[in-house]
Amino acid sequence: MKIIPAQPADVGKLLAFREEAAAWLTRLGTDQWQRPYPADRLLTTIQNGTVFMVTDGDATAATITVTPEAERGLWTEKELDDPSMFVNKLTVARTYAGQSLGGRLLDWAGQRAYRAGAMWLRLDAWTTNERLQNYYRHQGFEHVRTVREGGAVNGGPRVSGWLAQRPARPASHGFNDQTPPALLKL
Repeated sequence: MKIIPAQPADVGKLLAFREEAAAWLTRLGTDQWQRPYPADRLLTTIQNGTVFMVTDGDATAATITVTPEAERGLWTEKELDDPSMFVNKLTVARTYAGQSLGGRLLDWAGQRAYRAGAMWLRLDAWTTNERLQNYYRHQGFEHVRTVREGGAVNGGPRVSGWLAQRPARPASHGFNDQTPPALLKL
């Protein structure tokens, strides 16, 4: 399997990928990702070079966004003084579930962050999805805090405010990495 940067032509494929994940999450009883993700926002993140795909031949097995930009209102200024990379939208195709792809992608992201000079690999997870939070804990992330207010709509409740981090570090992920080096904005 190889990991490659997503391209603008991949927008439709990645939106369908997210819809598959949202349907699976619904079956698990969570409201995570029930609103469609805006295609224009996805295209912007692809063009920024922060969206990556794991491919297995012609199949897309997983996707992840890794960025040096923190979502506004989540991390404190003091925390943001530490160089960090942020993981978003980690998704594994259901046909590849149970193969440790998510964990391997987190290891890849942590190594990418380490090589860029980051101290931390950070993420925010769905506030009510305890199963996902436990998954991240199992992957070595430590819960920092949960931000409940300051959501995008009228400053209301934040749906993805469970914050966690683990040290950025070298890792053996097993992917054929075909991505350019990450850059941190220090």
